[in-house]
Amino acid sequence: MGQRGRKKGASGEQSRGLLLSIATEEFALRGYHETKISSIVEKAGVTQPTFYLYFENKEALFQELVHLFRSRLSEYTQKSRLEPGIEKTLIRQRIAGGLTPFFRFFIEEPHLASIGFLVAPQAAEIKDQLADQILANLISEQQAGYFREDLDMGIVADSLVGMMERFIATQKARANKEPEVLADEVVRLFLYGIAAP
Repeated sequence: MGQRGRKKGASGEQSRGLLLSIATEEFALRGYHETKISSIVEKAGVTQPTFYLYFENKEALFQELVHLFRSRLSEYTQKSRLEPGIEKTLIRQRIAGGLTPFFRFFIEEPHLASIGFLVAPQAAEIKDQLADQILANLISEQQAGYFREDLDMGIVADSLVGMMERFIATQKARANKEPEVLADEVVRLFLYGIAAP
């Protein structure tokens, strides 16, 4: 991703990072089974023995990318939880601030997002785990008085994950919007609905 054309012999973490970057794109565009180590090393300008210095095999490389995706999602979800006592006038802004890193991640790393949400065999498990983490946040925020008590937060959590999945799957076909704008639009939808005022 943007690092092709580097000269052969790039060493250490540069070679490893380049292999990860190229593999991310290959897996996202071709799928796991169609991606070949030979293609990755050729595009990276390194040898197959260099590949095996950093990764045991294709599966290990792929699972590292899946783990990276999962850990980033988990980090963003933990940071997005609203603590009790926020002024009502700031709620919309704070929720949008919590969603913005997700959209920035999906926009800046579309291939990694595609691997985690669409390509990985454990994609359904990843989405279930994310929905559970979002649900825990929403229940805490509901108990803090930020959201209506009569809403099923499980439906809200599933809807948010579904929206993220659809965004990842279709974002190339959409006009580019800043992550902050996307987050604010989602927050307006969830807080105020689509009915005319």
